[in-house]
This record gives sequence, structure tokens and C-alpha cells, in this order.
Amino acid sequence: MSSFRRMLQQALRVSGLSGFPLLRWVGRWAEGTVVAPDGTTVRSMDDMPGTSMPGFAWDLLVRRALSKLHQLQLEGVQRYGPMWKVSFGPIKTVHVAHPALVEQVLRQEGQRPMRSELSSWKDYRKLRGQHYGLLTSEGEEWQEVRSLLAKHMLRPKAVEAYDQTLNGVVSDLIAKLRLCRQPEGLVTDIAREFYYFGLEGISSVLFESRIGCLEPVVPKKTEHFIESINTMFVQTLLTMAIPRWIHSLFPKNWNAFCQSWDSMFEFAKSHIDQHLKEAERKSKCQEVKGHYLAYFLSQTDLPMKTIYSNITELLLAGVDTISCTMSWSLYELSRHPEVQASLRDEVLSVMEGRKVPQAADVARMRLLKAVVKEVLRLYPVIPANARVITERDIQVGGYLIPKNTLITLCHFATSRDPAVFPNPNDFLPHRWLTKDQTHHPYASVPFGVGKRSCIGRRIAELELYLALARILIEFDVRPDPEGVSVKPMTRTLLVPENVINLQFVER
Repeated sequence: MSSFRRMLQQALRVSGLSGFPLLRWVGRWAEGTVVAPDGTTVRSMDDMPGTSMPGFAWDLLVRRALSKLHQLQLEGVQRYGPMWKVSFGPIKTVHVAHPALVEQVLRQEGQRPMRSELSSWKDYRKLRGQHYGLLTSEGEEWQEVRSLLAKHMLRPKAVEAYDQTLNGVVSDLIAKLRLCRQPEGLVTDIAREFYYFGLEGISSVLFESRIGCLEPVVPKKTEHFIESINTMFVQTLLTMAIPRWIHSLFPKNWNAFCQSWDSMFEFAKSHIDQHLKEAERKSKCQEVKGHYLAYFLSQTDLPMKTIYSNITELLLAGVDTISCTMSWSLYELSRHPEVQASLRDEVLSVMEGRKVPQAADVARMRLLKAVVKEVLRLYPVIPANARVITERDIQVGGYLIPKNTLITLCHFATSRDPAVFPNPNDFLPHRWLTKDQTHHPYASVPFGVGKRSCIGRRIAELELYLALARILIEFDVRPDPEGVSVKPMTRTLLVPENVINLQFVER
């Protein structure tokens, strides 16, 4: 083994390739190994490269890197290769930024995968006596709710049943875009309009009724709910980065975080209670056949606090996914008119003169799906995910990772890996349609993989497809006349750094 290591090191020096990140990592692997309990040769975490507590604190406090965490992934790959550790006090996090390594982690996650702690989210629930939802629960509690909701949210036939409901929301979005256009068709801050659209869409699925997000005057409670989501995501990174004991000394951020959650729970609870009362009233004189999710959950044995928590978390999860993906999709299509024209031709060809697409139509729109895939590759809503393997030690990338170690999956970095996606920073949706060009299945996984993948994926995708198809039928989407270029930033989720303004010109 030692002779092999010397040969590899010599080959790297002679070839002049040792400056490449992946090859630097291979060279470090060759420097020394340990033997794992099962007899295989691996390295320990002590040998893993990475940044120390001072380095992390420098990024966090001096460079103000909370909004640039997605960029730190790319920097990490350049400095250390596809795996590195970050130490902050007693906490060590392993960062994984290569598709094959992401696959290794996820294939060893066990029957009940555990995400990162989301410690501040759980601290709030303990403080207020709230139950956990799908985003915060673990183990059997998570498995029970996941199994119940999967019947209505993951089966293709079940999701197709929502297309009429979602098309009604899309029709109101088209009307709202026409209403808020300025001269020359300019709509300012489109992400805000798509926030309303996203919330109205997920509410229609959860409650099977409308809550007024797309009306000319948006209800104050709805406005406050959206503001609370924004505040909560901003404060999430701060409250998780700061030790708990500091909250009592400097309570401003923690109080803002708790107040935002209070508002979100109150909003969800009021709508759930209202619609369950209406369903109970109807059931006295007729059978309630609605398939909306709040009513379905109420017919199970779940405690009401569990139902409130799950609906609240589904509401906030649905809003940002739709808003960000719609905003980036139209932003890129406006800057690539040739792609927009090809996509419109595809939609019109499939529609054959009809104005309102259905779920069955979407299945035939290959370029539409490729556009959304490419947008989510460039701008994954969740730029990094995490896993904690609790059952046993695992081996990843030649290292032995002790159980209960937090492993960060760097999706932003893997989806912009030039070895997987040539010209990784360019918007090239046709890369998903080329038969002779295949991509590693774990290189771009915006909705996650396996049992812990996003349960609302199919509904979100259907809503996106229906909305984009309708907008292209009605409008020619053009870029901001000011020519402003917009980049992403991290706010727990990946969002536009600046407002996106677009022109919607009638066709």
C-alpha cells in the first residue's frame, strides 16, 4: 500500500495535475490510511482537510457569509476537494460536494433518515408546546405522517386530481399580472407576486378553498403570513449559528424568530378550524367528498396539534419553492428568447388551440420539464441538505464517518460541477434532452432523494408546469429594460439577491 501511495504521489507531481481539486484530494488520500472495524482501509476524520473554528467564525462574522453559504460550497471544493470538515466548537460537520459521494451518504441513511437538527425550529416548538411536523419530526412520528400524506401527494393519479383546482389559481395569476403591469408591460418584483401565487396554490390543495392572495387587495392576515415566512427564514440561520445561552443575553433575533412562528401557526390554525367546521356542517346533510389534505388528516387519529404543525410546515414549504422557481424560470427565459420561443411552440403544439392545459398535456411537454430541471440545477431552492446517520458508522469517500456526525450535502456545488455539467453556469435546458449526454443521478437533486425527499414535489411541479405554460400562451416575457443582472443569495433557502422586474407583453 505504501509503495502504491508513493507511485500515485509521484504521478501527480510529474503530470502537473496536482493543482486540480479532485486530484489534490486523491493525493491527500494517498498519504496515509487506517483500518476500519470491518477490515477495509479508510481514513479517519482527523485526516480530513477543512476549516477550524477561527476560520468558520471569520467567514460568519467578518465576511458576513450567511448570505453566501452557497458560494462557500464552491470555495470549499477549490480549497479541499470533494470532502472537507468544518469545526465550530464541539460540533464537526462533514461537507460532501461530489455526486458519487452524495450517493454514498444517501444509500446508507437507513429506514428512517434523519435530517439536520433544525435546532431553533425544535426549540420554538418545545417553548410553545407545539408538535413537530414533517420538516421537524424524526423516526416513527415522521414515518407515520409521511405514509399518510404520500397517498395524496406522491401518487401521480392522486396529484392529477388537483389540476382543475390549480388551473383556477393560475387563471387568477394571469389576471393579477395584467392588473399590476406598468407601462410597456413591466411588472416589478415578480417574486412577490409569485409568493402570493404559491400561497394561494398550496392553500387550495390543503383547504380546497381560496384565501384571497390574488385579489386586487390582499387580506392583511395573508400579507402578515408572508412577511412572517421571510422573517423566519432570515432568523433561522442566525438562531442556529448562535449558542442557545446567548438568546437570553441578546434576545432580539430569537424573539423575532418566535413571533414569526407564532404568526404562521395562528394563520394555519384559523384556516384549518374554519374549514373543518364547514366540513362538519356539510356532513350533517351530505357526505363530504373533498380530497383536501387538512380534512383528510382530521379523519385520522393524529392529535390536532400534530395536524396544525404539519399544515403550517406544508404552507411555508410550498410558498418559497413556487415563488423562487417561477421567478428564476421567467428570468432565464426572458434572457434567452430563442429558448422561450421553442418552449412556446411546444406548448401550442400540444394544446392544439386549447387555452388551459391539463396534467395529461404536461406529460407531453419535454422541453417544459427540461427548463424547470435546468432552473432547479442552477438555483436549487435548498442549496444544501443534511443527514445524521444514527445507526452506525459509515464509509464515505475513503473516510470513516462516526455515527451521529452531521453531514452536509452540498447540492449547489454538485449541480455546478463542470465535470458533470459542461458550462455549468449557463442556462442550457437542452442538456436534459440529449440522449447521448447523461448526468450522474445525484448531481442535481433539488427535491431530495429517497424516503426523505420533498413530499410536495409532484404538486409543486404540476403547479409550475401549468403556470409557465399559461403565461407563455398569454405573454411574451422580456427582461428588465434596465438590464439588471440578478444573482442568488442564501436565506436558509436560495433566493434572488435583488428584485426581479420583467415585461409581460400581450401576445
